[in-house]
Amino acid sequence: MRTRPASALATFALATGMLVSAPAATAQASDYPHWDFDVTLGNTYTRGTVTWFNRSVSVTGEHKSVDPASCRGTTAFTLDSAGHQLNHSLSDHQVCGTSAKFTFNVPANVPGGAASVRVCLDNGAQNSPITYLLCERHARPSS
Repeated sequence: MRTRPASALATFALATGMLVSAPAATAQASDYPHWDFDVTLGNTYTRGTVTWFNRSVSVTGEHKSVDPASCRGTTAFTLDSAGHQLNHSLSDHQVCGTSAKFTFNVPANVPGGAASVRVCLDNGAQNSPITYLLCERHARPSS
């Protein structure tokens, strides 16, 4: 019995596990460079992870305030290789006597993205003047 070339190829592909038109894999956030941060001042803190993308960074974590009269928030700044600020963003809400999780993005619209990021524990203000109580700065990790 003679086998047709098309069916023979299909049988070979199935037998060897080849996929002729498989969809391309999508990159996940864990595939990008990232680092953990911990900015602690007394019993208050902001902790989490910065993930570096080509033209932005994602900041995910938790911030905490122990005193209902003393609110806290998280602000992050992207910086270029000369240390000049590209942009900044702050968490959507403040915490006062509690803790909350947050996720936000900070643009870095230059080729290659941000060279470094500064993450600050702040006084929880959503408008100026925002007081930055303590900050950490990290350079972009090499991929």
